[in-house]
Order: sequence, then C-alpha cells, then structure tokens
Amino acid sequence: VQLQASGGGLVQAGGSLRLSCAASGRSFSGYDMGWFRQAPGKERDLVAGRYWNGGRTYYADSVKGRFTFSRDNGKNTVYLEMNSMKPEDTAVYYCAARGGSPNWDYWGKGTLVTVSS
Repeated sequence: VQLQASGGGLVQAGGSLRLSCAASGRSFSGYDMGWFRQAPGKERDLVAGRYWNGGRTYYADSVKGRFTFSRDNGKNTVYLEMNSMKPEDTAVYYCAARGGSPNWDYWGKGTLVTVSS
C-alpha cells in the first residue's frame, strides 16, 4: 500500500483544514488507518484512527470534539477534518496503515500543518 497525504498548510487559530490520504497499490479494505502527527522535538503520536475490525474510531484526548476521521472506500481515501484549530496542533501530519500486525507498516510522506495564533 502506498499512501499520499495532502491538504496541509497555514491556518489561523480557530480555523479549519481537511487532510486527505489516498491509498494506491491495493485497496485499504481490511487495513486499520491512522493519522499521526509529530511536532518539532516531540515524538510521533497517533491522533485519530479507524480500526477495520469493528469499525471503532480512536481520537487522542487533545483532539476529541475538534477532529473527525472519515474514509471513502470508493475513493480509497481517508480524511482528517480539523476544526477549532489551536497553535499546539502545529505539526507534520502523517497517514499510516497496518494490516493485521501491531505495527503501523505503511506510511505516507508527511504534510505540514501550521496554526498561527
């Protein structure tokens, strides 16, 4: 699975952005899909994810109520809708996939999101 993330940019605090992650090579059907972010000097953390088995959606506490994960199986694309953005949301955002392993095996190139105060 090849992943390509897009949609990053500069936004003011309180604004919104939508990130997209298109999968190619094969369908992401059967894969867990996730959005991670890494701020300067910090570790890469899972922000939101959708688990194939059971369809549960996970959100980090820091983004609950503001970010929404969605997927369009027909377009083989997942999205991260980000609202009420804060300067602390500034990071490089990555999409990732895993197929039955505990490790996130497939990664797209990151897309930079900058939130100005």
